[in-house]
Amino acid sequence: MSINVVFQIAAIGVIVSFLVIVLRQSQKDEWAQMVSLAGAALALGIVLKLVFDLFQTVKTMFQLY
Repeated sequence: MSINVVFQIAAIGVIVSFLVIVLRQSQKDEWAQMVSLAGAALALGIVLKLVFDLFQTVKTMFQLY
């Protein structure tokens, strides 16, 4: 795992936080919630890809299947 992944997730968090603040100040709470959920889903997708790669590495290392 490279440090770039950590920076990607941090950048997603910063951008989503900025957008949520702007949307809440303009009284668009529903959109703010949708942006929060989209950001969380995006970060979760990145983490799930890393977990999948980890399981593939373990499977290869121990010659499973």
